[in-house]
Amino acid sequence: MDNTQGLKLVELNDLHISLGGKMVPFAGYNMPVQYSNLIQEHNQVRNSVGVFDVSHMGEFVLKGEKALDLIQLVTSNDASKLTDGKVQYSCLPNNTGGIVDDLLVYRFSETEYYLVVNASNIQKDWDWISSYNTFGVQMENISDQLSLLAVQGPNAIKALQKITTVDLSYMEYYSFKGGSIGGCEDVIISNTGYTGAGGFELYVWNKDARKLWDAVFEAGAEFGILPTGLGCRDTLRLEKGFCLYGNDINDTTSPIEAGLGWITKFSKDFVNSAYHKSLKENGVAKKLVGFEMIDRGIARQHYAILDASGNTIGEVTSGTQSPTLGKAIGMGYVATEFSKPDSEIYIEVREKAIKAKVVKIPFL
Repeated sequence: MDNTQGLKLVELNDLHISLGGKMVPFAGYNMPVQYSNLIQEHNQVRNSVGVFDVSHMGEFVLKGEKALDLIQLVTSNDASKLTDGKVQYSCLPNNTGGIVDDLLVYRFSETEYYLVVNASNIQKDWDWISSYNTFGVQMENISDQLSLLAVQGPNAIKALQKITTVDLSYMEYYSFKGGSIGGCEDVIISNTGYTGAGGFELYVWNKDARKLWDAVFEAGAEFGILPTGLGCRDTLRLEKGFCLYGNDINDTTSPIEAGLGWITKFSKDFVNSAYHKSLKENGVAKKLVGFEMIDRGIARQHYAILDASGNTIGEVTSGTQSPTLGKAIGMGYVATEFSKPDSEIYIEVREKAIKAKVVKIPFL
């Protein structure tokens, strides 16, 4: 039975199925959640190298004399600090105190930028940014033309250097270069990722996606390279305390509450900046924190967070058993007075209050 009806398919969909990928609906796409075993895939990325197909992500090209002006208005970070070949993490604030999406901003030149957005928000982000485009900026949505391979882990650089003349060792974190890799031309090689394990993300035209995949796997064979799914992408990012849109940040959370003050720059005006500035100056009622379980139990999204008397003081946004640390960890919003490291909190797991404590993010 075909259960992909109504789902979008990435270019390498059939390859993932042939590799034994367990396919699930994710953000409107048919995506591999795991191939072999989540813990094996997680450890492979943390200790060596694995490859995620994250071609479901969205990419917009913004061109024109006023491209920066539009980006400055709709994003919270200060994109004027970018130089050619640099990348910036940012978010799109909405008008009601929350976040439309988080995204990456790539600067190709003074008049050309790429915005990389979450798959579930492609249309929403496009409509949002378009609604502010009174600057005559030329916008193009190229999401369906590109594939994106995230080659992640400490051995990613050794594997990829074999198949490109671009000197990867000189590329700083959050920088990128266009070049040839694996016999494919016109690839964007980006020193970014969502695992905290190091590595590169490769933006390639769909026609070359399979060729690049094969070249990467050949180059990584000596390091035991594996295809890795969305399951371990989630456990890897959580160990590093990276926010996931829809879980830890959403339409109702301020970047200030989420600990993203570092991407919220008040050296310029942006959509609803006065509201976030007031939160920064006057303090917030709730904060996103990391926690680890002391008693046995795993926290899941939407579980209530309690104080010692059983009062609800917040909600879990992400939780898992950390393969690297061997303990249950999570993130959630709590009333600010409970946000200090070592604060005692309880997670309501199946109507029982399970003891936990607030810890500093990242966990690893």
